[in-house]
Amino acid sequence: MKKKWHVYILECMDGSFYTGITNDINSRMKAHATGKGSKYVYKKGFKRILKAKGCTDKSEACKCEYEIKRLPRSEKLGWFS
Repeated sequence: MKKKWHVYILECMDGSFYTGITNDINSRMKAHATGKGSKYVYKKGFKRILKAKGCTDKSEACKCEYEIKRLPRSEKLGWFS
């Protein structure tokens, strides 16, 4: 079975946001929680996932991630609505 890709945004312990993509959201959050998901989240500390959205494929997920990362912080969570 083909896994569905997701774009997600999480909050770090210092209040900063991290945006990423994955094809297994649960294992990716576990990786972030244990400090193995990304260097940024490892340094800042994982607090919680804020939003996630399914995408049709990896290409779409990457495009969404790029789009979100270009937004000002105040608009990032609204993108998921």
